[in-house]
Amino acid sequence: MNRLEEGSITFLMAATTLLVFVEVILRFVFNTGMMWAQELTLHMAAWMVILGAPYGLKVGSHIGIDAFVRTLNPNTARVVTTLAILAGLAYCGLFGYGSWIYAKKMWVTGIELEDMNVPRWLAHGAMLLLGFALLALRLLALLRKVITGEATGFSLTDEAKESMQLAEEAKRISKAQGAGK
Repeated sequence: MNRLEEGSITFLMAATTLLVFVEVILRFVFNTGMMWAQELTLHMAAWMVILGAPYGLKVGSHIGIDAFVRTLNPNTARVVTTLAILAGLAYCGLFGYGSWIYAKKMWVTGIELEDMNVPRWLAHGAMLLLGFALLALRLLALLRKVITGEATGFSLTDEAKESMQLAEEAKRISKAQGAGK
């Protein structure tokens, strides 16, 4: 699953970048363009977000406000984290249900994207369902770790700590450069 997520996100990023580059060259050098390029670019960016959210949860790149949770003892932190995970799973369930209804309506009506001959249910509804299913799987994996005691909370990026480390490193470099003169 990790390689599939990473590969999909990497492919979408590269394809989006290449498509935008080609479209810019076509428009500004050859005074032409591809009608469908903007719509495809927007969809690929949306797919990156939908697939990137569960991946970000896995690698701990989401920013969280956990100053309060860090003050709690480990058992209480696990309870608070469990409640947060359950709320996240409820959110995934509600959004997944709404995505299912949307996809079904788009399937029945047969509406396609504006500039591409692609069914709207596939471009929007299916990706939302997939993205929230992946996010729910990541939340369930974290819930298992919290219940078994392998984790007490989300592994979030600690930006304040990273900033302080960068500031200290910059001071050391500045002092080293000053001493070398």
